[in-house]
Amino acid sequence: MTGDVRRVALPPRTVDSRLIVVARAKRAQDYDAVLDVLVGAGIRSVELTLTTPGTFEHFPHLLARFGEAIDLGIGTVTNAVDLARAIDVGATYLVTPITATDFVTRATEAGVPIVPGGLTPTELFASWSAGASAVKIFPAGQVGPGYLKDLRGPFPDLVAVPSGGVDLAGASAWLQAGAAAVSVGGPLLGDAFSGGDLNALRDRAMAFVEVCAR
Repeated sequence: MTGDVRRVALPPRTVDSRLIVVARAKRAQDYDAVLDVLVGAGIRSVELTLTTPGTFEHFPHLLARFGEAIDLGIGTVTNAVDLARAIDVGATYLVTPITATDFVTRATEAGVPIVPGGLTPTELFASWSAGASAVKIFPAGQVGPGYLKDLRGPFPDLVAVPSGGVDLAGASAWLQAGAAAVSVGGPLLGDAFSGGDLNALRDRAMAFVEVCAR
């Protein structure tokens, strides 16, 4: 039973846009120019990854600069120390690629939405029943949108966000299958963090925004 479990809802902008952009840069200073373009293209939710050096240190600057326009989450949280620090710096939401129910409990107690990852029904239900805001089907590219339709049988209330290998066509298919949002990285960002054309980035972002619009 999960009806009485305390659960912190995902931020309204993320829910309404149905699109989370996963930003994985070589260094945190590279976020600024890319986020400028994403905001202008209509992106309303970005997950900054801890595999990018300096993310924690640069986060207050990004929050001050972009926080009025977009939800800024912190992802690739894989240990309790980083979980606590992400909460302390003011992450709008947290994302972890793993199933760790203690992470869910700590984030929920702090009032911060959390999206833990998993692939099997057991993993996904463990996080959901612990109070996750949503569950991240990862790596989504290994199963496809039909997997979510199958999960809907035993878990009709599951709020799911597929991540990993979701391209433009996949985004549409996952949303049609009942995903609350899609988490997109490379297919949208392309070479933007390695000197790529920012006008092309804007066009790709706008295409995803259009596909994910309700």
